[in-house]
Amino acid sequence: MSAPVPLPPRSGVVGGGRMGAGIAHALLLAGGEVVLVEADADAAPAARQRVVDAVRRSAERGTLHAAVDDVVARLEVAAAADALTGCGLVVEAVPEDVDLKARVFTAVEAAVGDDAVIATNTSSLPITRLAGALRRPERALGLHFFNPVPASLLVEVVVGEATDPAVVERATGWVATLGKTPVVVRDAPGFASSRLGLALGLEAIRMVQEGVASPEDIDAAMTLGYKHPTGPLRLTDLVGLDVRLGIARHLASTLGPRFEPPDLLVDKVARGELGRKSGRGFYDWSMSTAAPRTRPTSAGEEDS
Repeated sequence: MSAPVPLPPRSGVVGGGRMGAGIAHALLLAGGEVVLVEADADAAPAARQRVVDAVRRSAERGTLHAAVDDVVARLEVAAAADALTGCGLVVEAVPEDVDLKARVFTAVEAAVGDDAVIATNTSSLPITRLAGALRRPERALGLHFFNPVPASLLVEVVVGEATDPAVVERATGWVATLGKTPVVVRDAPGFASSRLGLALGLEAIRMVQEGVASPEDIDAAMTLGYKHPTGPLRLTDLVGLDVRLGIARHLASTLGPRFEPPDLLVDKVARGELGRKSGRGFYDWSMSTAAPRTRPTSAGEEDS
């Protein structure tokens, strides 16, 4: 277990969606100032509100040991990377597009000091390639948080070919300070979690496609028989079928045909059945934003 290391007094997050807001929330609870960069000015108020709501929920659960207003006062929401000046750690959490993430890396490096660590929250894209956009690639690594960030106890620390071992040591200590467990993995396609999680999810989809069993029964087999917190098809709905399709295609191109996406997954994405966010995936989410209409399972989500 890594020993906790104090976080930098000022940290940054780029991307104010669900994952970015969750990471900002975790950093705020650790006590420092946080700059959340949301380039879309129209989306910035919603990004801020996501973080504020998360802080308030922490207070309601009794896990916040400070006044909500005092914690929120340490949050700055900005529209440009220039606001990241002075940050000792910046985590990008923008959509899974390698060119977009590389551009974000370049903009972040131009704003921060030479000793700052630049991390990506990608779940499958190559860290080494992203780090290649930097003047100092040794400062870059992956910090793959899981969804929902406040409840998840895991962060994958992904080491690129050029990553400085001292940066890895600092990062694992920071993860421990956030109250989470760091798992250090080499920069390989899908890392550890996405590769294993996707393999299970794709096989479950193939089973539905072949008529082996219903999504409900496949998920129940894994939650009741193997004690998984949620079944692979419900998890696919939570992550997003489009997200899983993108990862499957990436892994198929790098690891071979065992990760080729099933036709059922491709067809569902083409029809706009993306899971919870669209109202339908392998389950019907249209009547609820909390759970699909299926038998109860253990609560739990993760980012794929």
